[in-house]
Amino acid sequence: MGQHHYRALLSLVTLPFLLLVCFFPAVAAQTATQESFEQGIHLLKSRKFQEKNRAVELITDSGDPRSMDVLQDLLAGKLFLLRTDQTVVQVKSAKGGYAVTGVLQQQDLGTLQTRQLKKITINNALRGALKSGIAKINLQHPDPGVRANAVESMLEEITADSVQMLEELKTKEQNKAVRRELETAIAISWLKGNDEAQKLKALDTLSGSLTPVVRNELKKITTQENSEAVQKKALQALHTIEAKVKWYAKLETLFFGLSLGSVLVLAAIGLAITFGVIGVINMAHGELIMIGAYTTYVLQQCMPDHIGLSLALAIPAAFCVSGLVGVIIERSVIRFLYGRPLETLLATFGISLILQQTVRSIFSPLNRSVITPEWMTGSLAINPVLSLTTNRVTVFIFAMLVFTTLYILLKKSSLGLQVRAVSQNRAMARSMGIHAAKVDALTFGLGSGIAGIAGVALSQLTNVGPNLGQSYIIDSFMVVVFGGVGNLWGTMLGGLSLGIANKVLEPWSGAVLAKILILVLIILFIQKRPQGLFPQKGRAAE
Repeated sequence: MGQHHYRALLSLVTLPFLLLVCFFPAVAAQTATQESFEQGIHLLKSRKFQEKNRAVELITDSGDPRSMDVLQDLLAGKLFLLRTDQTVVQVKSAKGGYAVTGVLQQQDLGTLQTRQLKKITINNALRGALKSGIAKINLQHPDPGVRANAVESMLEEITADSVQMLEELKTKEQNKAVRRELETAIAISWLKGNDEAQKLKALDTLSGSLTPVVRNELKKITTQENSEAVQKKALQALHTIEAKVKWYAKLETLFFGLSLGSVLVLAAIGLAITFGVIGVINMAHGELIMIGAYTTYVLQQCMPDHIGLSLALAIPAAFCVSGLVGVIIERSVIRFLYGRPLETLLATFGISLILQQTVRSIFSPLNRSVITPEWMTGSLAINPVLSLTTNRVTVFIFAMLVFTTLYILLKKSSLGLQVRAVSQNRAMARSMGIHAAKVDALTFGLGSGIAGIAGVALSQLTNVGPNLGQSYIIDSFMVVVFGGVGNLWGTMLGGLSLGIANKVLEPWSGAVLAKILILVLIILFIQKRPQGLFPQKGRAAE
């Protein structure tokens, strides 16, 4: 029993000591961190840039969670001193002046005027130190993407100290992409040195890299290097990179061609239905696209705080509005002109002028800008030389979804069956009990509604104006005729083909001449193959 009491007493005595031993280093480290940060903030008050540079080093190495905000604000010119007591503060623009927050205590100091503040100035050397400090903090970030971007930001200004740090990080880094960036940075530092063996090793690492800094360094080596072996290897690496750049340039041209082609498909697919099924040359098709674009603009004006939602609602709204206008046009004008294509062309051309003037009277002749949602802005960076704009990628995917939906509708629904029956043999369809006039109206409305949806997509790529439709009506007819009248697959392949051909020709012929060449090529193609890429078969071909 005595031994048991002795052990319990010993535990009670040693437990506080063990806790103190474990807790004291953490407290000491936290105190050291805070002291280093506070010392750096104090040095920022100095007028000497040498002391400010020391301040940046202390703040960077302190590990304080406030370090990143302080360095970024100093770099952006948002760090000031109070003229009254020289307190270092962070400022933000506010109504009536600047909203001021103390850096050390993080207290809100209210709104102050410019005359009450003094800006902490920096020079180019300090600006470089700030960028390095921010990158150094980001190199410890848990997100691999942030770490990779931090290394990339250091490529142009690599010092001996930073190389040593990067080599230490490389031994610990597990992410392949970040490790590759670290290897690139270290290799660039070797290129700037005098060791020929290191330069040759660096060139092996950098061969094929698409980073602009690497290409610039290789160009310097090819003109300034004394060693013939290094210069020859640098030329080989540069040729490899240039070949990759040309390849990705072709991919970028292909992307822009597909983007333009998807716009042409959206604009022409509704026309393919009306022109192919009921044989109407609708010159007002472009204005139906314009109505869809203005529907998007109106909804956005009604919901200014919900841009994404207004765009989503604009798709069914534009389909309904343009479709309704199309049904009214068909019931009031076109149904009296079936079988008279010249009169139909003239009548729809007049309708297009009426619709344009109506829009000018309501919205004015000025173009209107439709705001793009945040998730559609920016670009998708595939690599340093290839990036795809998000709005064009979205429009391409949207065009494919519209095409797929319309194709399924015409192939699987009863309306699609009736449309195909009327297009192939109108008299036989009537004898089987199909109301041909009703089918004509619904078909024209469907084609017009698709045109309205195309207007929604175009509103995200260009300004909305009364002449929006006129830019696409001729191209739409070209796509329909080239692909094969009334054939959806022909319309899609024709639109994408013309878009790619246009973008391939533009770099060496110019935009205007490229359109002329495309038109000439289509004329020559139609002379050899009047039915287009996918001609109709059976009775429909008659």
